[in-house]
Amino acid sequence: MAFEYFIGRRYLRAKQKQAFISLITILSTAGVAVGVMALIVVIAVMSGFESDLKSRILGGQAHIEVKRHGSAFTDYRRVLEFLQTVEGVEAASPVIYSQVMIRSSSGVSGAALRGVEPQSAGKVIKTLENISLTESHSDQIENKIDSIPGIVLGRELAKNLGVGKGDLVYLISSRGMLSPIGHMPAMKQFRVTDFFKSGMYDFDQVFAYIHIKDAQRILRMGNSVSAIEVRVRDIYRAMAISEQIASGLGFPYWAWDWMRKNQNLFTALKLERIVMFIILTLIILVAAFNIASTLIMMVMGKTKDIAILKAMGATDKSIRKIFVFKGMVIGTVGTTLGLCLGFVLCTVLKHYNIHELTGDIYYFTTKLPVKLEFLDVFFIVSSALIICFLATLYPARQASRLDPVEAIRYG
Repeated sequence: MAFEYFIGRRYLRAKQKQAFISLITILSTAGVAVGVMALIVVIAVMSGFESDLKSRILGGQAHIEVKRHGSAFTDYRRVLEFLQTVEGVEAASPVIYSQVMIRSSSGVSGAALRGVEPQSAGKVIKTLENISLTESHSDQIENKIDSIPGIVLGRELAKNLGVGKGDLVYLISSRGMLSPIGHMPAMKQFRVTDFFKSGMYDFDQVFAYIHIKDAQRILRMGNSVSAIEVRVRDIYRAMAISEQIASGLGFPYWAWDWMRKNQNLFTALKLERIVMFIILTLIILVAAFNIASTLIMMVMGKTKDIAILKAMGATDKSIRKIFVFKGMVIGTVGTTLGLCLGFVLCTVLKHYNIHELTGDIYYFTTKLPVKLEFLDVFFIVSSALIICFLATLYPARQASRLDPVEAIRYG
């Protein structure tokens, strides 16, 4: 062992009555540990929130939407055939969008109506995989006694309306017709056939799905649709695939991918992570000041020791190593403790429901999402150790600059 590390270890073990070396040293270690722990937990929760939010959004909406400038389009079958030839496209389904009112016997609520094809909608929107809308195809049941088409509601929307499976609701659309007494809204009765739960409160409280044929009838759209929804194999290639689709179809068609649609939300989440990282790093910075104070006080108390070491031939570099070693041991121990505490706390938050989340505030009502990524841990640990190392440089430099003759004479 090099004598610098040997002396550094002796300084760490000195003054056994004070438990470690001094109260400031203990506080410095605790400060680094708390800072690292807070950083790990906060970044893990924010990463988990972003990842969980992304998966829920993509579970309830398409990766790409293909639309036509100006109006709905009727030649969507040709567009569907083209999409099947685009590399990376997994599935595509036509859809109709509209804002409607839904009235039940116990309430009224606005809703975002989606007219979909039952055969292909579940391949694009994963929340509709196990939902059947075949009963809502009025062409198949118009000659039967029960000719009421079906509607699928989000769980929260159904709660607001106070309806259950099999209940009747009225769907009211502003796209009605002119009559002698003025404009009359279109109204049609539907039977609630099923519910869906995407996990996103905002989706579950507004979305309602009916068969695309029923949507075309009530909205008087003929054989046209609002858009074609597309699901891709690699979600991170959605932007490139959407540009390929837009260039292949040409004007007046255009494509909108999920990255651009939710750009503001994910940009805000990323900015929050950066700001929280900077703010919480200040905790480690305060602890680093304590490390610097500890080393400065030690330099003042070990003046004679430093002078004797220099008189025996120790170089300035060796003196610096002694105090840098002591400071880095404090920083490393604090970082390790913070790392362990952070892992434990993340595990507790991940597996136990510490606090019930409110869906209209946090988007979802499940446990707190936690996702600890190796790269985040690496940056946190590296930042802590670099800050601690920088805190040791000034005291170590001052110790190496001591004049042994003056130190022995006046020490």
